[in-house]
Amino acid sequence: MVSVIIVDDHSLFRDSIKLAFQYGSPDIQVAGEARDGAELFRVLGSTPADLVLLDIHLPGAGGVEIAGVLRRDYPEVKILAVSAENSAATVKALLEAGIDGFISKQQGDAAEVAHAIRTVMSGTEYFGRDIAAIIYDVYVAKKKTTSITPEFTPRERDVILACRDGLLYKEVAHRLGISIHTVNTHKKNIFLKLGINNTVEMVQYALKHGIIRIEN
Repeated sequence: MVSVIIVDDHSLFRDSIKLAFQYGSPDIQVAGEARDGAELFRVLGSTPADLVLLDIHLPGAGGVEIAGVLRRDYPEVKILAVSAENSAATVKALLEAGIDGFISKQQGDAAEVAHAIRTVMSGTEYFGRDIAAIIYDVYVAKKKTTSITPEFTPRERDVILACRDGLLYKEVAHRLGISIHTVNTHKKNIFLKLGINNTVEMVQYALKHGIIRIEN
């Protein structure tokens, strides 16, 4: 059972998602709701959750700021962003904040949200088709600015290998004997060095350039 907190200032959206999960996705449980960032952190203080379904445009602190605080203070909690706005600047900012997935409200539906939650909980980032196209454009723009293969520390290589093996943050931390926060820091550093935005791209790059290899 996946425990989810929905953060959206529109009760209609929260209610529709809850209803859809109740009848169509019994493996996903809505453990709490929040209308803004302040309420989210109050709920998290007493309600453990596996994932936060986070709308980007909220009263008070915006989704990017909230995502950054979540990643810093609750590194084990997955973040799946949803928004009616999907500009390149917004997507880039959210990726840099450390989200695990992004679905556009304009394109996605409750079934895709449920699928995205399961994908993210399996340890793989999830981005809707239109969001993936934006990420690709950002990726291409970054690649045009650099052609030098970066150097990685031994610990960064260990993190890449663990991600290749499909390990979750907690499992990577256990294997390497480090904290989940440290795992996230290493991944962010790797992403910055490569000019990429997600684990799949990281592993693909490492395989292509011989940084890691598939073991038989």
